Amino acid sequence: MRRTLVAVLALLAVLLAGCGKHSSQAAGGGGKKGRGGAADGPVPVTVITVHAQDVPIYLDGLGSVQAFNSATLQPQVTGQLIAVPFKEGDEVKRGDLIAQIDPRAYQAQLDEALAKKGQDTATLTSAKLDLKRYSDLLPDGFVSKQQVDQQVATVGSAQALVQSDEAAIENARVQLSYCTIRAPFDGVVGIRQVDVGNLVQGGSSSGIVVITQIKPISVSFTLPEQALAEIRKADSQKLSVLALNRDNKTQLAQGELLAFDNTIDQTTGTIKLKATFANTDKALWPGQFVNTRLLVRTQKDGLTIPAPAVQRGPNGSFVYVAKPDQTVEMRSVTIEQSEDGVALISDGLKVGEQVVTDGQYRLQPGSKISVSTAPAAGDKASSADASAKSEPSTSTGTNGTPSGATPGTTPGTTSGTAPGATPPASSGPAAPTAPRP
Repeated sequence: MRRTLVAVLALLAVLLAGCGKHSSQAAGGGGKKGRGGAADGPVPVTVITVHAQDVPIYLDGLGSVQAFNSATLQPQVTGQLIAVPFKEGDEVKRGDLIAQIDPRAYQAQLDEALAKKGQDTATLTSAKLDLKRYSDLLPDGFVSKQQVDQQVATVGSAQALVQSDEAAIENARVQLSYCTIRAPFDGVVGIRQVDVGNLVQGGSSSGIVVITQIKPISVSFTLPEQALAEIRKADSQKLSVLALNRDNKTQLAQGELLAFDNTIDQTTGTIKLKATFANTDKALWPGQFVNTRLLVRTQKDGLTIPAPAVQRGPNGSFVYVAKPDQTVEMRSVTIEQSEDGVALISDGLKVGEQVVTDGQYRLQPGSKISVSTAPAAGDKASSADASAKSEPSTSTGTNGTPSGATPGTTPGTTSGTAPGATPPASSGPAAPTAPRP
């Protein structure tokens, strides 16, 4: 009995060892087949042909909006403010009434000057008549030459008084005109600083209101000093300037470069520029910060590719170029500008070459590729990765499925097992039955 039990146990040990070795060989063969199959197959990629087109070259800067003209309307005479007919925030035209100071005192000064002139004019008239009489009597000896000369001086003095009166009248009129404050140019009035009924002082620093001209309007911005040479080179023509909002996506206005400063700021290494915009829609407002784009030139027949095709490496920018033998080459490139998803290449590519735009993250120099032009090339590449990872075991099973079956076929279909159904539990040799003692 004991010998029989020992024999059975020995037989079981031999059978189990042989089963494990068979399973290991089957598993090892399947893994090797998997590495040589889908994982090492062509990488699906999307390519695009390098072509030439005219590309605008921009210089980007940060600027602030400034009123084309700005003036603080200050009273020039002292008096009571009796009217402020404007509405805060309204647009006004040149010559519109902004404020009215009580003019009665200045009107009285004008009337006084006019009266004084009338008085001195009458004196001058009388002196001229006396001079004529003396001049007529001088030949007959009824008056002396001295009397005539004195009368000439009297006429001259009267004339000087009249001229002084005319100057006083002009001054009085100017002072009276200061009582009426009008808009010096078309613009927008701000918040009123003084209310009606207050006494205003001539030359006060606060002023009554600030008026700003916003049609047209200016933008002051800065660029690196390195850009000065290119700006001066293109200064013979009107340079276009774009104003964008802070997210650098929405264009607010388009204008022209007006001037650039005559010195470079040594503390920042930048140069200040000024552009003007029509601003008919009032998209720009004084004090607003904007991003500016100065169009300095247009690159004729520039080589362009989609910006996502460009990769960054330790040696700089590079792209994968598709070769006729369905392999890829890693090529270093020089980017002159990247704008709106389009990269302008100044060196490294030629017209007609094809670069990889999708799927390049799975590539390395010399990789085999499968070119696809479908819009969803990235999704297809992901699907290929998923298929490679989910490839079934290549070891031969009891259902008759051959080792290394084509990826995508449902395992177990040879024996009639429906897709998704649980495969038979018996996937290896049946365990031996121990003989009965």
